[in-house]
Amino acid sequence: MTYAIKIYKISFHIFKEGGFGKMKNSKTYLPKVEEIKRKWHFIDADGEVLGRLAVRVAALLRGKRKAIYTSHIDCGDFVVLTNVSKVVLTGKKLEQKTAFSYSGYPGGSKLVPYSKLMAESPDKAVRLAVKGMLPKNKLADKQMTRLKLFKDAEHTHQAQLISEK
Repeated sequence: MTYAIKIYKISFHIFKEGGFGKMKNSKTYLPKVEEIKRKWHFIDADGEVLGRLAVRVAALLRGKRKAIYTSHIDCGDFVVLTNVSKVVLTGKKLEQKTAFSYSGYPGGSKLVPYSKLMAESPDKAVRLAVKGMLPKNKLADKQMTRLKLFKDAEHTHQAQLISEK
């Protein structure tokens, strides 16, 4: 009898008799929709670097810091960003970096420099940065709906702020 057949027979007997102790009944925990508790996070973006801020926001939207995190289940929180107009870019990114969009038609590509984008709509720049750090699927679209952006310090989510305390 060869070595491979011996190992097969031994492992078959272990499987047949119930495995290695508690390993037989252990299952991966998957949270149900009712069990997921969504918190509200309020972040002041005044003077924050765009990329570092986007990393923090993307992790909160996905729920990666929760014990029940599972990549294919939406368990993230709500994020309210205020003072988005005061986000900064480091180095020469303001002059060199461009935002790309494509309409789907031939010749329909648009390149907008970040200097123009940050002057006209800084919330779009933050939204693009956060979206780029989320997975490229339908779940990311659902998670992006929980991101609330405001250009100045005032926001419309005071009720959530009071109920959290």
